Amino acid sequence: MTQLLSGVRVLDLTTVLAGPFGAYHLSLMGADVIKIEVPESGDVAREFGEDEVLKSFAMGPSFLAQNSGKRSVTLNLKSERGEEVFERLLSWADVLVENMRPGVLTRLGFSPERIARANARLIYCAVSGFGQNGPLAERSAYDQIIQGFAGMASVTGLAEGEPLRVGFPVCDAIGGYVAAMAICAALVRRATTNEGCYLDVSMLEAALTSMTWVVSEQLISGRAGRRHGNDNAASSPSGTFYASDGPINIATNTQKQFEALCHVCSREDLIDDPRFSDRSKRKRHRRELSVQLDAALQLRTAGEWEQLLAQVSVPVGRLLSVEEALHQEQIRVRDLVHDVELGVPGRASVQVLGSAVHVDGETLAPRCAPPTLGEHSEEILAELGYSPEDIAALRKAGTI
Repeated sequence: MTQLLSGVRVLDLTTVLAGPFGAYHLSLMGADVIKIEVPESGDVAREFGEDEVLKSFAMGPSFLAQNSGKRSVTLNLKSERGEEVFERLLSWADVLVENMRPGVLTRLGFSPERIARANARLIYCAVSGFGQNGPLAERSAYDQIIQGFAGMASVTGLAEGEPLRVGFPVCDAIGGYVAAMAICAALVRRATTNEGCYLDVSMLEAALTSMTWVVSEQLISGRAGRRHGNDNAASSPSGTFYASDGPINIATNTQKQFEALCHVCSREDLIDDPRFSDRSKRKRHRRELSVQLDAALQLRTAGEWEQLLAQVSVPVGRLLSVEEALHQEQIRVRDLVHDVELGVPGRASVQVLGSAVHVDGETLAPRCAPPTLGEHSEEILAELGYSPEDIAALRKAGTI
């Protein structure tokens, strides 16, 4: 059974990326994710992306990417009736995930204490840029801001250049994954204790913990992180080299791999060169070694070298564009890309990514299309016990 979280009901009170991304992956695992949106406007990501037609229907590409498989209910939390509906939703749910700035939900009348009183079994996960306390807690935070505060940009780019942001919202994605992992762990504990909990996820701390060796070298060895461009600081030759038709990534972390590379390139003389005789010396003489290898690699294309080096277990790969990456056979065979239907004129369907996890040999895909704004409001309220007359009154009052 691929629906590992079947029966788990998640209230997704998040917008833009980190929170919706985490909730999306809970949905892929089988959870019933109910997206709570502001009436009329909804998640601001509905207006993001480069497709003007989709944006005109409040279904922008940025929204579609992490909201398939969810249900949408609109709710005005600033109204008295909206508070009542939200409290009933809380008592009904298993998980609440939100990514408002710290204190905003409390100012709306729902402190962590009130939420716990509404449902002692609820797992409440708050995702924010800096965490719920500390001197930066109340600051606004987007991905690029977190990259800067984490030191991530400082170790990205060419040695002689300026710090660079990573070319995609990596901190948002990591923050979302960390939130989803924490929620799953809390669900496991609740199965034994029957107790909920409050999870405080900081994107800054998630980013720092993801930087692994760069951080450990600073903490343990006292060595500051530096920019190495396309070179792998841990070993040499390991980085981007140049074949006859363009760049290729090659990584040799062991003496055996280095020697195999030299044999395939017909440069056995490099093995006995005293500058390159062991790992430490190769790192010290990285530039000289790279010049020698680039000259040898000019004799074949990147595709040819990839085949030859893979045969002798040297880690190798061409540098693909995003389009090429999405269309490569490895991704096609693993069914990572999925078609979802849309009710948008002229756009019968779009493609989105599923999960990187396969369960019992099966891929995890979204179960339905991304929701239109408030598409499931009446359905969800009926499940909460509201009558058709109640729902009509809530709609007339602007509560939903």
